[in-house]
Amino acid sequence: METRIVPDRKILVPSGPEILAPFTPNKKEECGIFGIFGHEDCAKMAYFGLYALQHRGQESAGIAVGDGHQITDYKNMGLVHDIFTEETLKTLKGYLAIGHVRYSTTGSSHLANAQPFVVFHGNNHYAIGHNGNLVNAIELRQELERQGAIFRCTMDTEIFMHLLARNLVYGLDEALVEALTRVKGAYSLVMCTKDTLIGARDPNGFRPLCLGKLNGAYVLASETCAFDLIEATYIRDVEPGEILIINKDGLRSLFPFPKRRHSQCIFEFIYFARPDSNIFNQNVYMFRKRLGSLMAKENPLLSADLLMPFPDSGNYAAIGLAQAKNVPLEMGIIRNHYVGRTFIQPSQAMRDFGVRVKLNPVRELLNGKSVLLAEDSIIRGTTTRTRINSLRQAGAKEVHMLVSCPPHRFPCPYGIDFSTKGELIAASHSIAEIRDFIGLDSLNYLSIEGLLEAAGATVDNHSFCLACFNGDYPVKFDTEVRKDCFEEKS
Repeated sequence: METRIVPDRKILVPSGPEILAPFTPNKKEECGIFGIFGHEDCAKMAYFGLYALQHRGQESAGIAVGDGHQITDYKNMGLVHDIFTEETLKTLKGYLAIGHVRYSTTGSSHLANAQPFVVFHGNNHYAIGHNGNLVNAIELRQELERQGAIFRCTMDTEIFMHLLARNLVYGLDEALVEALTRVKGAYSLVMCTKDTLIGARDPNGFRPLCLGKLNGAYVLASETCAFDLIEATYIRDVEPGEILIINKDGLRSLFPFPKRRHSQCIFEFIYFARPDSNIFNQNVYMFRKRLGSLMAKENPLLSADLLMPFPDSGNYAAIGLAQAKNVPLEMGIIRNHYVGRTFIQPSQAMRDFGVRVKLNPVRELLNGKSVLLAEDSIIRGTTTRTRINSLRQAGAKEVHMLVSCPPHRFPCPYGIDFSTKGELIAASHSIAEIRDFIGLDSLNYLSIEGLLEAAGATVDNHSFCLACFNGDYPVKFDTEVRKDCFEEKS
């Protein structure tokens, strides 16, 4: 096991019982994680960090703070600004903190599954927040339960804590290594004890995690947009397979895993990450613009009266596409930014209300026009179909679409919101069939070669996971996850 020492200067709320669903893979979308060490107002810094990462999860949020003696935490369901008040943050006193915003990746939507997950073991507190999905979670949970472990929630993060606790007798370093050696899949995590902050990435590097500094404090975050908000300076990415330990003595890194080919999730660039972030050492905004210019390169004969995105997912590829094709870029459909997650449902007769309440076409702009759409992806196709229908109703003469990634034909077991093959329209339909189902005059996807060119890579030389496009899974998953993903029948 390699150890690197980096010299540097030194620097709670119980919830009632809940009825939880049985543990089954229930993978949805991303999470965001944040950590800070050596700041007297660490809870407030964590609050702002999570605020910047809110796009990565709107189901629940939490913050855990260490003061050198204990960990205090607060978490709840909902958005960051609704959960935390000035009064709440004042109760979270300490000098190191971790925070988490969540979509459910494994585990159903209950407060007990909100993170950070905090335990008390051996007279010490431990807290963890996790982004990603463990593909051997069912297998490990069954093994631990046979050995007498008791679980209080349905998220795979608790499995890691059980593995950690069983090895703490050998010291924190060895316990971290042993626990992370047992788990397989995608994870970037932040963890803290009462006086130590820890960050780690899986050896494949699926999920982003970066290191920064705010005056004398160290900061960890899923994306650099969190650094920008608190005016922290980016230092570097946490390396795939690195366990980064931060305490009063500075930084120390463990590299216990054999080197593997990196498998960074390219869908982070296409969809998840904020466009003002840098992840995997590239800027997301510029990456998406390059996708647009490459769509133009691959479809030179396609023309239209105007080009538009579906806001906000297609905005940045549309800019690159419009510049490359020299076609007027218009915002032909307007997004209502004030729609909450829930609203009063209309009568059944008002079909597709859920889409129209968020997006409304500009009839005067679209009437009689040939429209070229830029979109980042088509997963199930049903929402896109409704949106295209609204353009037709607004008078669009022709509607063409370019998608800034290849067709999603394979499910993702690593924590993305298409966890079963049956959810993917491209898994069972040709591009022509998808075009007809959605109601388009033409439909074209960016090639895998074009996608990798945007990243400055090639098919033969790249560091990305492309499994959702080509079915080449870099980490194999257990039988139960395979059945869930591919809907195999026993």
